Amino acid sequence: MNAGGPLVVVGDALLDRDVQGVVDRLAPDAPVPVVDVTADLSRPGGAGLAAILAARAGRDVVLVTALGEDRASERVREALRGRVRLVELALDGTLPVKTRVLAGGRPLVRVDQGGGEVGPVTDAVRAALAGAHAVLVADYGRGTADAVRPLLAGVARRVPLVWDPHPRGGPPVPGARLVTPNAAEAAALCQGEGHSLGAHAWRGAALAERWDAVSVAVTLGDRGALLTSPRSAAPMLVPAPYPAVGDPCGAGDCFAALAAVALAEGALPEEAVQRAVAGAAAFVAAGGASDPRLWREGGEAAAGAPAPADAFALAESVRAAGGTVVATGGCFDLLHAGHVGLLDSARRIGDCLIVCVNTDASLRRLKGPGRPLTPLEDRVRVLSALASVDAVVAFEEDTPQALLHALRPDVWVKGGDYSADALPEAEALRAWGGQTVVLPYLDGRSTTGLAHRAARAASGPEPARDPAP
Repeated sequence: MNAGGPLVVVGDALLDRDVQGVVDRLAPDAPVPVVDVTADLSRPGGAGLAAILAARAGRDVVLVTALGEDRASERVREALRGRVRLVELALDGTLPVKTRVLAGGRPLVRVDQGGGEVGPVTDAVRAALAGAHAVLVADYGRGTADAVRPLLAGVARRVPLVWDPHPRGGPPVPGARLVTPNAAEAAALCQGEGHSLGAHAWRGAALAERWDAVSVAVTLGDRGALLTSPRSAAPMLVPAPYPAVGDPCGAGDCFAALAAVALAEGALPEEAVQRAVAGAAAFVAAGGASDPRLWREGGEAAAGAPAPADAFALAESVRAAGGTVVATGGCFDLLHAGHVGLLDSARRIGDCLIVCVNTDASLRRLKGPGRPLTPLEDRVRVLSALASVDAVVAFEEDTPQALLHALRPDVWVKGGDYSADALPEAEALRAWGGQTVVLPYLDGRSTTGLAHRAARAASGPEPARDPAP
């Protein structure tokens, strides 16, 4: 994955600070909320966050940024140490600090402070760009991209270059493989009426032509991203794979970082945008830049990997809130109307629905050679996309009993012509006071029946037979 040299991230690092708390009263001297602070967290933002996310996606990353001698700069150095290689430009002043005050997870106010002048390019910066396999420019308009701009124009002719712009910054250098403004930035950079997909597509194509960029991806939040090019007759809309509910802070950095990683690995812009949209949705769903797993030593799963809800954490949180945890299970080898009806009905029973699905090996033992028809990764993705499903978890054994003992749902749902008491799962549920129920199945719908019909259709119509003498 790292063959050919590192991904070089060029741009303005920031220090993002979140002051989290609760509000239950107003101040006596003014009608403003009083925040009782419960946590005070700081982490790299801007180009620093983009570099961290690219490194978590498996790349060797070099970050070219301006840092000073202040406490905020040192905090960023500490957080980046051991994760990315740092090539510094001098900063005459203090590193910008963005402080959000949040109550109940919702921002109340943001305070920005700090800033300074970026020093000249060094030989270390030139060497880093000369050895780059791909480049991401995270331009927050604070001087780093401008200082390095004369070198970036040549780099764009040699390797893939992704430019994440900002209205305060300068334009991308000509030849950028992909530019990634969000909808508000595109509107600020290119005037035009409306916020329809057509308006976003027009702005994207106009900006691509103005910047002489190969392509522009206008990110649309939970709607996904719209990929355009200067002479594209039809833009490509890449929708988000599922509704991602969470803190969107840093989602744009995640999108640009994962797109740059994909291009560094040889992907086309279309493929890069698809991977970036999926990764950004997973990033937001996991808590965004506030996700503590992002800042643990060594990190965890790659930022670009799908991050379905943690079934065990979900069950625990629903129980803690006094809710009802519902679970069901099966192979789900070919999702059909019978499955969808069962899952919709099961979800209405309680406050969350967790689907337990057989792994490929488990399914093969159960159904025989030739199965599964659909690999586990695809089955999990399809199930997770259903509005009725809150989480999916796989089990390797022939039955889900061991998983159920760990998950401890309040209700276990099965579909079909079963007797609830005869189900092997029923005894497991009774151990903690759970209930097993059977829901009716849509008649005539089954994976086996679909597979047989597909096989008959693939073999063509049967030859006509001579009439009986």
